[in-house]
Amino acid sequence: MTDTVSDPATPALELSRVVKSFGPVVALRSGSLTLQKGSIHALIGENGAGKSTLVKIVAGLYRRDAGDFRLEGDPVDFHSTAQSKAAGIAVIYQEPTLFPDLSVTENIFMGRQPTGRLGRIDRKAMRQEATEIFERLGVRIDPDRLTEGLSIADQQIIEIAKAISLDARVLIMDEPTAALSGVEVERLFAVARQLRDEGRALVFISHRFDEVFELCDTVTVMRDGSYIDTMPIAETSVDDLVRLMVGRDVTEMFPKLEAEIGDDVLVVEGLNQKGVFKNISFSVRSGEIVGLAGLVGAGRSEVVRAIFGVDPYESGTVKVNGKVLPKDNPRAAMAEGVALVPEDRRKQGQVLDQSVALNITMAIRNRLAKAGLIWSSIENEAAAIWASRLEVKTAALDAEGGTLSGGNQQKVVLAKWLASNPKVLIIDEPTRGIDVGTKAEVHRLISKLAQEGLAILMISSELPEVLGMADRVLVMRAGEITGEFDRSEATPEAVMFAATAEEDVA
Repeated sequence: MTDTVSDPATPALELSRVVKSFGPVVALRSGSLTLQKGSIHALIGENGAGKSTLVKIVAGLYRRDAGDFRLEGDPVDFHSTAQSKAAGIAVIYQEPTLFPDLSVTENIFMGRQPTGRLGRIDRKAMRQEATEIFERLGVRIDPDRLTEGLSIADQQIIEIAKAISLDARVLIMDEPTAALSGVEVERLFAVARQLRDEGRALVFISHRFDEVFELCDTVTVMRDGSYIDTMPIAETSVDDLVRLMVGRDVTEMFPKLEAEIGDDVLVVEGLNQKGVFKNISFSVRSGEIVGLAGLVGAGRSEVVRAIFGVDPYESGTVKVNGKVLPKDNPRAAMAEGVALVPEDRRKQGQVLDQSVALNITMAIRNRLAKAGLIWSSIENEAAAIWASRLEVKTAALDAEGGTLSGGNQQKVVLAKWLASNPKVLIIDEPTRGIDVGTKAEVHRLISKLAQEGLAILMISSELPEVLGMADRVLVMRAGEITGEFDRSEATPEAVMFAATAEEDVA
């Protein structure tokens, strides 16, 4: 490196007019990013905007086809991730990849353990440095414990500690908070600010605007593989960023359509599972969207999984149109018209290495079969109906599900269950990990389904989503329902009090 390294005015990293194609598919048309030292820089855009491709070029996973790439003023061209790391760049992904059977310290120093005079690994020196790094970051993690069983939040801190031990000057955090609780997010933000104050440059990628405005100094917007604009965070607003991201005004993020609310469809009475949830009772009517709110760990997902028959419960009843569903029997729930779109759509909602058509028709394959066989033409015809209705963006119905963006994967999972003509739709975190434009599309679809008479139970950790979409809000805390509010009564203060207060407020 030249003497520009010591110049604080020289950007830590510069990408200008970067182009990247994969065959005929152009992933980046003109990607640009200028990252200053001692700053936290948000990188935002819809799924497919080119953010991930830009990051992978910086990380050495991809090589750019054209454009400029400079690190502290000097041109660089990484051929591998090792070169990127050696140059002082670290990427912290949403789901870290640590060795579970090794200790925290061993993971931090994997492949570069310090040695003593006789060539033996100096474990004392490793442990001491790990301890000093955690103390610097203000976090408490035992350097000697195995990483197996650690929370995602702790695993991310370990990845950050690894980056610091390598003296990384640029850290890229890609959707780091998607699986974290509120307390864990605050701890991560404190660590990020500490790194910024040390003069390091951070990139923060997130779909959550509240986090972007709380943490970041500057924001860059990308759209359709191109750079759109960069501005100080203090000089913009959510509406401005949404407009730049989608190329149009999104005046109504929560398009709530008028729906005729009818009779009870789903009735849950006295559901109990020791140590998980207790005395859960509520109903969902046709045409109604019931929002299930609460903090992470409140027991919401466990309740809906029990309703669907995936998880057990000890006592209580679940009825659909007056008929009691047997426990621990998802097939029986499906037969009575219950559909569950799970929180983890990648692992539980679809088969990523199978075609879009197969994923969409997965819940109705018995209906499509003739003499025990399913013709591809019949499968494609059935899948095409729902792919079209939900506007699934895919090159072809025979493309693998894993090649789709997060928002389109969510649409495929929805299409799978809607194809089964359900009476009750349970949807867990409907817009987690998808961009703002697609969020509006999913909200519009959910509202349309309610208008058509579907009974919808929606779990969401995003309070604006709950308040914007639900006709009625149930709040859970520590496995119990602690509040119930009609749409007109559901305020952020009331819902958060019910989610956090020690006494019941139902």
